[in-house]
Amino acid sequence: MAEILNTFGLDWPKFISQVIIVLFVYFVLSKYAFGPVLEMLEARRRRIAEGEANLETIKAEMGKAEDKVRAMLEQANADAERLINEARESAEAVRTEKTQEAVKEAQQILEKAREASRLEHERAMNELKRDFGRLVIDTTAKVTGKVLDDSDQKRINEEAAGQVAL
Repeated sequence: MAEILNTFGLDWPKFISQVIIVLFVYFVLSKYAFGPVLEMLEARRRRIAEGEANLETIKAEMGKAEDKVRAMLEQANADAERLINEARESAEAVRTEKTQEAVKEAQQILEKAREASRLEHERAMNELKRDFGRLVIDTTAKVTGKVLDDSDQKRINEEAAGQVAL
């Protein structure tokens, strides 16, 4: 074996010193280089895991919020439908009431027109009686050739008015 070691040029003092230097460099690198790098990688891995967990939490909260918004929209739509129906019913009631008022006013107008027509008819009839009475008096006066006094005129006028009223 000593021959093989001489063939490959293994010198024990140099080999041991190199092993010591490699171990020293390994210890220094692991303490000051590899350790912080591994800690930094572990911290990043933890932050990524926390971020993914937060993302799942946010997704769940978004789903709840969407459900809540959907429920609120459904409630708002139901309220809007109810208000529209109430407005329609109210409008129908007001329309019916206004129609009844208009019919009532029309009936009142017709009644007033009938009353006015009746009064106008009475006035016209009275005027006609008066004119007829004058005509009868004038005709009687001309036929009889006599000047009628007030009592004659009144009597003839009453008789003529009685005849016209029939």
